[in-house]
Amino acid sequence: MLFQNLAIEALTYELPHERVSSSYIEAQIAPTMERLRVPRGMLESLTGIKERRFWAPGVMPSDVATSAARKVIQQANIDPNEIGCLVNVSVSKEYLEPSTASLVHGNLQLPSHCRNYDISNACLGFLDGICNIGLMIEAGLIKYGLIVSGENARPVVEATINRLQSPTATMQDFRGNFATLTIGSGAVAMLVCHKDVARSTHRVNGAVTLAASEYNRLCIGTSDQMTTDASALMAAGTKLAAVTWQLAEQTFEHWNDNEIAVYVPHQVSSRNMAAVSKTLSLNPEKLHLNFPGLGNIGSAALPITLSMADEDGRLNPGDQVGLLGIGSGLNCAMMSLIW
Repeated sequence: MLFQNLAIEALTYELPHERVSSSYIEAQIAPTMERLRVPRGMLESLTGIKERRFWAPGVMPSDVATSAARKVIQQANIDPNEIGCLVNVSVSKEYLEPSTASLVHGNLQLPSHCRNYDISNACLGFLDGICNIGLMIEAGLIKYGLIVSGENARPVVEATINRLQSPTATMQDFRGNFATLTIGSGAVAMLVCHKDVARSTHRVNGAVTLAASEYNRLCIGTSDQMTTDASALMAAGTKLAAVTWQLAEQTFEHWNDNEIAVYVPHQVSSRNMAAVSKTLSLNPEKLHLNFPGLGNIGSAALPITLSMADEDGRLNPGDQVGLLGIGSGLNCAMMSLIW
């Protein structure tokens, strides 16, 4: 999928103030870890995650998505009535229905002609949201589109801690729930538009995606539990990433490690990032990483990392930026930007 007219006009994010360390989480399940002879410090040593963020109790995904959306509209300095479509892409949701997008739409008091709906694709939702709105912009249906995500890790992590505190919790339970303890929270919003009305120079070249849905049960999440076969997921994910990289090479003119200035990956842990980097022969110094302090922020991870890379001065005008993601399903997506 290639784009000729898609621009990123503005991007902003919000992070919770509450920091939850890996050592704190392990302290909550210490009796179970001792009984199962799991050494303390394993959560940080295996994942590289020192802490993650939690919203205050009672904060909802639509609340934080709305807050990030207000900031991005203000940053772009546009009339909200010009927004033709709003999509919410978060894994976290208040309800099965109505859509979280409709809650954000109502909070922002966007016009009735602005379409609104949820897109759900695990950690790749934001890239799908960009592509979905990008197609409408390319077709001339809208000029501006808004993508939002509000991820809230507290409920599922606290439920997992409670589950692992049980005196009947087994090693199989511990392994299956381990990845859940890496999840963090955050909110992000991106305003995209047709290049003819853009004030920014940031362009989306296109995206490629591939699926390996024979592995669709390696990571299964509900509102209060996520079970993961972490080793099998990493092996299948890196294999899929290698094939997707080849497709990206065939699709984009300058897609190679020499010509990509910065990689913005979806981040799960240090082991996963090392495996992906090795498999794709990436220069690890080009990876912009923030998982040690934020954990796995689901669909918000990629855009938050992109914004942080810009804040840190890593993105220069004209740089090609590679967005890389692997999500439950399994699906893999790679997107080329010119900053």
